[in-house]
Amino acid sequence: MKLTVLSSLVAAGVALATLSGAAHAQGRLVVYCSATNEMCETETKAFGEKYDVKTSFIRNGSGSTLAKVDAEKKNPQADVWYGGTLDPQSQAGEMDLLAPYKSANLEQIMPKFQDPAKRKGNYSSAVYIGILGFGVNTERLKEKNLPVPKCWKDLTNPIYKGEIQVADPQSSGTAYTALATFAQLWGQDQAFDYLKKLNGNISQYTKSGIAPARNAARGETAIGIGFLHDYSLEKENGAPLELISPCEGTGYEIGGVSILKGARNMDNAKLFVDWVLSKEAQELSWKKGKSYQILTNTTAESSPLSLKLDDLKLINYDMDKYGATDMRKALINKWVSEVKMGN
Repeated sequence: MKLTVLSSLVAAGVALATLSGAAHAQGRLVVYCSATNEMCETETKAFGEKYDVKTSFIRNGSGSTLAKVDAEKKNPQADVWYGGTLDPQSQAGEMDLLAPYKSANLEQIMPKFQDPAKRKGNYSSAVYIGILGFGVNTERLKEKNLPVPKCWKDLTNPIYKGEIQVADPQSSGTAYTALATFAQLWGQDQAFDYLKKLNGNISQYTKSGIAPARNAARGETAIGIGFLHDYSLEKENGAPLELISPCEGTGYEIGGVSILKGARNMDNAKLFVDWVLSKEAQELSWKKGKSYQILTNTTAESSPLSLKLDDLKLINYDMDKYGATDMRKALINKWVSEVKMGN
């Protein structure tokens, strides 16, 4: 009898240990997210529900997130960095702030974007492509009797004084992509000549890359420089915007996902990377997340509002060179001293 009771207790203990082990395996996930708030919420919520993981996210721009990840490197407060431009994530890889992970879903990603960061070995993966350009509020331009600009160089025309917004590259990955694009289009000297002329027409350098799209949509500014998918969203919501892919050609972002080195929830972090690279998650980004970037998963269906790669005049963006730590710091420092503070 005693033996039977003891056996039952042992069996119950094993069952309990198994259950608590399963609960622990499901666990938690903390995501630093640099995509739009709606996309961050959509993807983390769907992941949490699908895999029974308690998932939370903190949204911030790519530049600000890099500084946060670096400051927390001895005691990471998050597991994954998702969304936003790849350049700061690439820099995080060089700074040894990331953990490598090669997802099985990489086979479905466009070959060019399967290991896109400067440090090779799958420290970051590519979840979307965003095209740099500008959106114009056609009603505000009409009120002020101004033509619709078609090229980057048009934006330096004094007739647009006080009518242009772009983000600050110290906090925004979008703005850094613009700096790197101009440097690749014209060379660094000409690029900074251009930026100094453009500065005369800028009404505000915003903290985030999304803000100029929202302000242009509301008619607070005539022209916003940024990623065109942000303007697609505002246009869908009824804003009188025209999207311009500039005549000289333009650069683009890769939206990244990376696991932070020392992540407390490593298994769930890997699962999250698998998730955001999947067909299901990438289609969800526009069906529910209202994000209209070009998708990297070749099996996924893009939004009808997404731009088509074949229709665009793109530069051959050098991710290795312009995703490098030294280059990023040098360009941003030069911009601060010669453009922002140079007035």
